[in-house]
Amino acid sequence: MTDQHENPQQDDAEIRALLRDLPAPEADAGFYEQALARATLQGARRRRHRRVMTGLVGAIAAGLALWLVGGALLQDAPVPEPGIPEVTMALEEPRTVNLVFSASEAMEAATLTVSLPAGIELAGFPGQSEISWETSLGEGRNLLPLKFVALTPAGGELLARLEHNNRNREFRLRVDVSRI
Repeated sequence: MTDQHENPQQDDAEIRALLRDLPAPEADAGFYEQALARATLQGARRRRHRRVMTGLVGAIAAGLALWLVGGALLQDAPVPEPGIPEVTMALEEPRTVNLVFSASEAMEAATLTVSLPAGIELAGFPGQSEISWETSLGEGRNLLPLKFVALTPAGGELLARLEHNNRNREFRLRVDVSRI
């Protein structure tokens, strides 16, 4: 006695041949329209999903690009050092800033040099970025009122250098300019 299922591939081929000979049932009225409508709807959903994903990926890419560019720009921006005094000025409005120099002894013929950041001028010295003069300082605190004008919103660091008898000392002041 032999088993009828000795060769499964032969069985599959016979079943397929028998099915080919069977008549296909007729499609119901509206079947093709429904099939096309479903296919079109699924295609529209896929396209919408693709557009949403493309927009989302684009937004993420733009945000990443802004983050990278902003990070690069901020790295190059000067960061105020802690401990440096700061003054804020309004654009094109004169502002008197008092510099105070303390001396342990009187100083005759000391040289004072003020170096200004770009866009800041010392009143009475238009267009000059560095002004030097000779002065005398008394023992203790010496007040030097200087009137500055901000011509651009850039701001920066003002440097005052005091020189006397081959010794010098530098003082820095951060100048911020507001547009108000």
